[in-house]
Parts: sequence; C-alpha cells; structure tokens
Amino acid sequence: MKKSRNLPKPSSKALKNFLEQVKKTPTRNEREAAGRLVFGMDATASRERTWDNACQIQNQMFIATDDIGGINIQLCHYRGFNQFQYSGWFLSGKEMIKEMAKVSCLGGHTQIARIFRHALKEHKAQKIRALVFVGDALEENADELCNLAGKFGVFNIPIFMFQEGSDRFVMSAFKQIALLSGGAYAPFNSGSVKELQDLLSSVAVFVAGGHEALEKYEKRDGNGKNLTLQLRK
Repeated sequence: MKKSRNLPKPSSKALKNFLEQVKKTPTRNEREAAGRLVFGMDATASRERTWDNACQIQNQMFIATDDIGGINIQLCHYRGFNQFQYSGWFLSGKEMIKEMAKVSCLGGHTQIARIFRHALKEHKAQKIRALVFVGDALEENADELCNLAGKFGVFNIPIFMFQEGSDRFVMSAFKQIALLSGGAYAPFNSGSVKELQDLLSSVAVFVAGGHEALEKYEKRDGNGKNLTLQLRK
C-alpha cells in the first residue's frame, strides 16, 4: 500500500475554487423526490486507508440532504485485475456504509472509464444529477476519459473529481474532466477527512436541491459558515 507523504492539505483557495465551480454547475428544472448521485471510487491497494475514511463520511452526505428531499446514492468501485462492481441505490448512509464495509482494496490498474460508462448507462435508464469520483491515480488514456466527460457535459451531468495526493498528471487530467463535464475538481489527502466530508456534503446538497439549497447549507451552521467565509476571502 502506498503511503501518502508530505501532501499539501486543501487550501482555503482550493476550497474557494471548488465551491465556486459547484455554484456555477447547471441544475435541472424538474424536481424529483430525491436526487440521484453515482459515487465512484478507486478501491486499489493504495486507497485502503482512504476507503476506511470514506466509510465514516457517507452518513453525513445523507444527513445533509434530509430536509431538502434527500438523495439516492449508488456506489461503484474497481479493484484488482479487471474487477468492477456497482451496488443498488441507497436511501440512507447506514445502508451504504454496510456495503462499503464488505469491500477490501486490491492492487490493480485504474478503470475510471468503466465508472463513466456505467454512469451514462444509468442516466439513460433514469436521470442522475451528478457523478462523484474519488481516486489517486490515472493509468488510462486521458483523451478517452475527456471524451466521455464531454458526453456528461452534453447531458448536463457534472462530474466532481476528488484527487488524493499531488500527482501533476492526475491533477491536470482530473481538472480537464471536471471542466468538460461542467463539474468541479478538488484535491485532498488522507489526513483531511473533515474537509473531504464538507466538500462531499456540499455536492450532496447541490444534487438534492441545487444552487439555492447549497447557499442555505453553507450558512446554516458553523461548518457551513466557515466554508462560506473561505469562499469570500
């Protein structure tokens, strides 16, 4: 398992840029009972520690959207040699945490394109509001991923790319993917669980209620106010 060393913590500027991008992403006119979000994760060996941290975060995403119609999340992940799996749709954090607890990380190459294609397939069956991806590496053709990201942009499905670490190639590709889809990018490291939780909760609120709900969420409690202050620095 790779160890993350001397990785920069997300700065106030990084949080500001990310949340500004979230606010600019388009929303749909129609309102469904609960927004649908595909949550994709890299479950290769280097992600073991972060996977455990992510389990702690999931419940907060559901709690953040309780009073604005809720959210449905589907978990997708890849690991090992050509292994790719996706779950049903979860209506609560407890259900999703149970599913994530069953997964063990295994060494292997990235399969981000499979997550993207799966999300597009889900969208054809029933509309999704956004795709979140959390990973630390890219071992695929970046041009292919950018082409797929462009399709998300056409369908008005923002991709929110979260990068663990500071690899410059990964950063560049993840930023391009987010831009082409109309989504947003943010870095984090294994020691910034709280900041990642705040960012993911913000995305969940956006998926459930759009820009107005996000604005209210930022102002509702202490943590939200802190994020809002960082946006306006």
